[in-house]
Amino acid sequence: MALINCSFYSEALGFNTSMTVILPQNTTTQYGMENVAVSKQLHPTLFLLHGLSDDDSTWLRRTSIERYVAALGIAVVMPQVQRSFYTDMAYGYKYWTFLTEELPAIARDFFPLSPAREHNFVAGLSMGGYGAFKWALSHPDRFAAAASLSGAVNMANPYFRDNMMPMDYKLVYGQEKISDTPNDLFHLLAQCERTEGAKPMLYQCCGTEDFLYEDNVLFRDAVRQTALDYTYDEGPGTHDWAYWDARIQDVLRWLPLNNKEQS
Repeated sequence: MALINCSFYSEALGFNTSMTVILPQNTTTQYGMENVAVSKQLHPTLFLLHGLSDDDSTWLRRTSIERYVAALGIAVVMPQVQRSFYTDMAYGYKYWTFLTEELPAIARDFFPLSPAREHNFVAGLSMGGYGAFKWALSHPDRFAAAASLSGAVNMANPYFRDNMMPMDYKLVYGQEKISDTPNDLFHLLAQCERTEGAKPMLYQCCGTEDFLYEDNVLFRDAVRQTALDYTYDEGPGTHDWAYWDARIQDVLRWLPLNNKEQS
């Protein structure tokens, strides 16, 4: 695998930002890594989103994501969005525009990444789980699959505004209500269900000791009322990297890759 720490200028944000990228590489003599014959074509891509207190390096630092994807022949793009909740902020920067419009175009301009829907996936943890489902449900034509790990799937819950992140909440959403808006995953889920055309597969998991567990159960019940291809997993676990390191491996096994070896 090739690891690229990429700094670049964002027109949407108006300043330099960064992404961390893992690219497949043909290897035959590298000890400790499973050999894989990488396709000469454009690579399938997983956009992997970070949580509230993290950045684009965190998945690489806290898990073995580079090793986990080595045998799959897929690229991984991990962007930096600070504490924006993957939203065009009321008092801040246009991170939703950056994520959904600018980032894919720049990444595909820099690297050999496939634009085809069937080759694109998005996943994230906590705030990133919210971002992953928000992106895929808003643009079901762009992703074959989306995964949320311990996601903040119910931002209309007053807990976020009043207790967990009152300053962040005000900066991101201002005085706007969340329910029944494009920032509400329940609203997006219903909208996606009504949309004609292909729908992304969804994977959702949460630890039963996680403070977001009850919200995840509410969203699980809502998805189960739809016809979407949906996988849900729960079990012992809290809001920590031991849980996410294990579950991202489940996500990678679940992804609908046409050829796991990409040979």
